[in-house]
Amino acid sequence: MKLNLVEKITPEIWEIRPFGKMNVPARIYASEDLISKMDLKVYEQLCNLTMLPGIVDMAYAMPDAHWGYGFPIGGVAAFDPEKGGIISAGGVGFDISCGVRLLHTKMKVAELAPHKETLANLLYKRIPSGTGSRGKIILSDQDMNDMLMGGARWAVDKGYGSAADLDFIEEHGQMAGANPETISKRAKERQKEEMGTLGSGNHYLEIQDVNEIFHPEAAKVMGLELHDVVISIHCGSRGLGHQIGTDYLRSMMTASKQYGIYLPDRELACAPIQSDLGKSYLGAMRGAINCALANRQIITHLVREVFNEVIPNLKLRLVYDVSHNTCKNEWHMVNGKKVNLFVHRKGATRAYGPGHEDLPENFKSVGQPVFIGGSMGVGSFVLVGTNECESLAFSSACHGAGRAMSRTEAKKFWNGPQIIKELREQGIVIRSGSYRGVAEEAPLAYKDLKSVVDAAENAKLALKVAQLSPHICVKG
Repeated sequence: MKLNLVEKITPEIWEIRPFGKMNVPARIYASEDLISKMDLKVYEQLCNLTMLPGIVDMAYAMPDAHWGYGFPIGGVAAFDPEKGGIISAGGVGFDISCGVRLLHTKMKVAELAPHKETLANLLYKRIPSGTGSRGKIILSDQDMNDMLMGGARWAVDKGYGSAADLDFIEEHGQMAGANPETISKRAKERQKEEMGTLGSGNHYLEIQDVNEIFHPEAAKVMGLELHDVVISIHCGSRGLGHQIGTDYLRSMMTASKQYGIYLPDRELACAPIQSDLGKSYLGAMRGAINCALANRQIITHLVREVFNEVIPNLKLRLVYDVSHNTCKNEWHMVNGKKVNLFVHRKGATRAYGPGHEDLPENFKSVGQPVFIGGSMGVGSFVLVGTNECESLAFSSACHGAGRAMSRTEAKKFWNGPQIIKELREQGIVIRSGSYRGVAEEAPLAYKDLKSVVDAAENAKLALKVAQLSPHICVKG
């Protein structure tokens, strides 16, 4: 992206002043190096989404932003239902409520070495991964509807984990307002045998250790110490979420014309929040959020079973579970007034600051945990939200490294066996059923994770707490 297209506000804040049919400005949070390497498409998509009805304040792009369907991935925008605000399936994404869950093992990294290969093999065997993966759970029609309404609470009631887990999940594990009746039979059919599965693409289950701490107070609150072994689970709503996105995008393309909504890009197809279609999509999307929360809860249970089989009596504690790819109804300050908004976060994570009423009690002193997943071989970061982030981006932060090249391009440079061999030489064990998938997710196909996280911190979106290094990765 050429820097003359944006106005530099600070070293990490760049703005696009309204022109043409833009209703509000747009803002990109990134270092000069990151923004200069962003595709021009991010600029175009960010400008386009400011033209949608009812948008409030600004449209935002996080430091990991790259091209997506309709909204850029890493895009954040809030809409006021009282001012004709819309909801857009493309502004949520296809993998609805994809997110990251962090577990703490109470092991030190030195204790992991004797069990590395055994754990890698068992985790890969017990937790299905890859395109079209199927689990052992087969949902009846009643189970499906109960799961879509109950989320992680439903999973706990079915024996997957404990009620104590629910305190450390966004929405306490259950998204209110889900409506299974607004979800197609095809979407439900696709999910019938996919509970407890990772899926494909950038999804993973990774065994890591805490190799650096930046914010001792927040790390202590989360129970993280140097060299502790932790587990990251990154996955979403699988086939159900994808089908909901497909179904409603088709409906919204027709509805946008009926409602007289100007679309600078047909991928921004949308409907008024207060319309029948808008309400129907919200009910379906919230069901997909519950599906993702239930899915990660079941995977947590399977991981605990594997660890207890290999290392008896080991307790795995849930640190937190946070989603991206959502639209949530939240109250935010706009021009000094508290306003009810629908906040789209596509490839962006909620990052409430200290004291927020929706946080678990023990996190209120430091802010919401934010998990920034990296690529294989790179690891992850743990962050916490800031109070400044409320006015900067509706309490939103980045969610990952962000792709630097497409999957097609990545396959031209790398192959699966080559990546697996190179990572093993670094002490990282990879398990995957797809060499192609491994090549597509090569570490260098992504932006530099530290640069992304540093940009988020320097912009005051979130603060670094800890860096996690990988040891075992089960790849989708």
